[in-house]
Amino acid sequence: MPTLSIIATPIGNLEDITLRALRVLKEADLVLCEDTRTTAKLLQKYEIKVPTMSYHAHSKLAKVDKIFALLEEGKNLALVSDAGTPCISDPGVLLVAQVRARFGDAVSISPIPGPSAVISALSASGLPASDFLFLGFLPHKKGRETLFKEIAASTRTVAFYESPHRIEKALASLSLHTGEDRRTVVARELTKIHEEFFSGTAAEAQAFFTKNPGKVRGEFVVIVAPQA
Repeated sequence: MPTLSIIATPIGNLEDITLRALRVLKEADLVLCEDTRTTAKLLQKYEIKVPTMSYHAHSKLAKVDKIFALLEEGKNLALVSDAGTPCISDPGVLLVAQVRARFGDAVSISPIPGPSAVISALSASGLPASDFLFLGFLPHKKGRETLFKEIAASTRTVAFYESPHRIEKALASLSLHTGEDRRTVVARELTKIHEEFFSGTAAEAQAFFTKNPGKVRGEFVVIVAPQA
C-alpha cells in the first residue's frame, strides 16, 4: 500500500528530529516540501539523498495530479513543512484532505510526530495547558478585533502565532481587551540560540518589545491565561 507520511521537522534546532522521522525520510521515494531550499538543509545535515518537490499554498492543480499519479504507482511520499508539524496552521492540510477524498483507505496516511511551536511554547509557559484553544495565525484585518474580544472572554488558555510585523499591534489589542491582571506569555525564536520567553501582562509585553526593537524578529507564539 502506498503511504503519505506526515513528518514533523525541527522548528529551529536541527537536532530536534526523531529517529523514526529520519528513517522514513530516507525510505521515501519523494519528499514534498513547503520550500525545497529549507528542507535541503535538513536533508544535507543527515546525508539523506531523496528527491524533493515543492508543495505549498500556491501549488497548482497539475502538481496535485502528479502527486496522485505517484501514489497510484505505489510510491511512498513524505510531506514536510518548513518547520514543525505539517497541516497544523499549514497548507499541507489541503493535500491530506484531497488524498483522503481521492483514495480513501487505498493510501495509508501516517503521522510521524515531533516538534510543534505551539506545544513547545505551552510546555514552558507555566500557564494551564490541559485545555487550550489554538487560533493559528490571526487574520490580518477582517475579524481580527473580534477575535481579541473572544480571547479576552475565554475561560481556556488561548495560543496563537504572530509575525514580527504585527506582534506589537497584537499585544496592544490584547492589552486593550484583557486589562491589567491577565498573564500573557510571548515566546520567540523557539529552540534557536536566541530563544526567549516574556511573561507578564500584554501591556508589559508590548512595552518590552517597543523598548527592545532588536528582539522583534522571528515568529512569535502568544499565550494568554484564561479568564479567572
